[in-house]
Amino acid sequence: MSCPKCGAAMEVVELEKIKVDRCSACRGLFFDALKAHKLKAVPGSETIDIGTREPGRAQNGTDRIRCPRDTSPMIRIVDPKQPHIQLETCPVCQGMFFDAGEFSDWKKETLLDGVRSWFARRRS
Repeated sequence: MSCPKCGAAMEVVELEKIKVDRCSACRGLFFDALKAHKLKAVPGSETIDIGTREPGRAQNGTDRIRCPRDTSPMIRIVDPKQPHIQLETCPVCQGMFFDAGEFSDWKKETLLDGVRSWFARRRS
């Protein structure tokens, strides 16, 4: 499997019997359907996200990507609780791609994230 962002080979990493594909170059993470949510609940699971946020942010410019599992065009979404996180989802297989550092950030919802979310809901 190739990374949808940079084209490098993806490697399989496993934690708590949950397999995730990680890019060997940009360190982005691809999760099959619902695996991101399952792994989010596992203490210490952020250790699979070995990339840093700065190179991951640089990958945000690459937004027209295809799912590495089924080649469908992926859709960029913004997490409503953490609007600074932009990730891509596959409408066919429900897979999710996180740039380096995004999974760790997504896993840690802070008080500031809660306040931002509350203000965002009030504006809409």
